[in-house]
Amino acid sequence: MDDAPRRRTRFRWAWWLLAYIALGLGLLGVVLPGLPTVPFILLSAWAAAQGSERLHAWLLAHREFGPMIRDWHEHGAVTRRSKRLATGAMAASAAILLALAWLTGYQRWWAVALPIGCMAVVGAWLWMRPEPPPR
Repeated sequence: MDDAPRRRTRFRWAWWLLAYIALGLGLLGVVLPGLPTVPFILLSAWAAAQGSERLHAWLLAHREFGPMIRDWHEHGAVTRRSKRLATGAMAASAAILLALAWLTGYQRWWAVALPIGCMAVVGAWLWMRPEPPPR
């Protein structure tokens, strides 16, 4: 007997909560440099598919988020524009981090290198993702 539908219903509130928290973080990422938007919106869509049909339908129908979610779901693809924006945001965050470390004389180089290295890995992975087919 398959317990997946019962398990999904039992934890529906947790999926709903995760979906709305991720959506909130994604919306904050629109205005806050260094906080990514796309991963949080994708996480929100995935969690909403598990626990909130209404939110999932809203995200898929959204003018900005819908195409991005469908591209990821159908092709595992990210648009070139999104790649450029994400890369620019990561580069700006790395520059701010380096500038603050230099200006304050911060001595722990690894605490600066670690987030910059993570951003470099994420950036490389992002640029290896395919681009969606033309609409």
